[in-house]
Amino acid sequence: MLSTLFAELPFSALDWLPILLGIGVAYIVFGIAGFGTALVAGPVLINFMPLSRIIPLLVLLDFVAAFGNWLPARKAVARAELLRLLPCMALGCTLGVVFLLNLKSDLLLLLMGLFISAYALYSLVVKDKPARLGAGWSVPMGTVGGLFGALFGSGGFLYAIYLSARLPSKEQARATQSALISCSTVVRLSLFLVAGVYADLPLLLLALCLLPMMVVGLYLGRRLTLNMSREAFVRLVTWLVLASGIALIGRYLSEVNWQF
Repeated sequence: MLSTLFAELPFSALDWLPILLGIGVAYIVFGIAGFGTALVAGPVLINFMPLSRIIPLLVLLDFVAAFGNWLPARKAVARAELLRLLPCMALGCTLGVVFLLNLKSDLLLLLMGLFISAYALYSLVVKDKPARLGAGWSVPMGTVGGLFGALFGSGGFLYAIYLSARLPSKEQARATQSALISCSTVVRLSLFLVAGVYADLPLLLLALCLLPMMVVGLYLGRRLTLNMSREAFVRLVTWLVLASGIALIGRYLSEVNWQF
């Protein structure tokens, strides 16, 4: 039974190396920043599978990782901000899943490249983040964060911007963000389940194969936080993410030119 399922995974022995490394690095970033798996793993995995499979795959892994981050810090969660963001996030997730399952794969490739590049440029260029945001910002931040989370697998940076400008304590902001991402993975997981995405047994098997690498990445990410500043590491990763986003846009343009 297992050998038959493994045979259905369309990867050669050489394919597994970048896939495993991509997942490992993605969850090192997640272990440090609390988000960003798709920003790092997406540009690697998209060479081996369509985005409409990558996002549901990462949602399964994020589901495990997010709860691991949230449980130890659950007492620091700002419940008022969490409850304010949740309905908007759920709406955005629903729209994102609809777009993900219905848009053409080449268009998703371009959108992902633009999204990743825009996020990286924002992180590198904008030094002065908003000092204080009104509660009304929960509507666009929550909705767009949910949309990006379902469509590209990462809307966590928008939650981080909003919460850091609303909460005085870093511990509160991080704990609330982890709780929100945990809820987001539950919403996305449920939507993909209803849409029948997880009826694909090879996809579930692939998630199972990648689970050990996810655990290793999370462990290393948490260890790294003891030896270097989170800001320095995230800045380094942001440069890599920008390079990945530009590469995706270049790949889309080359494929369009090839078709013409």
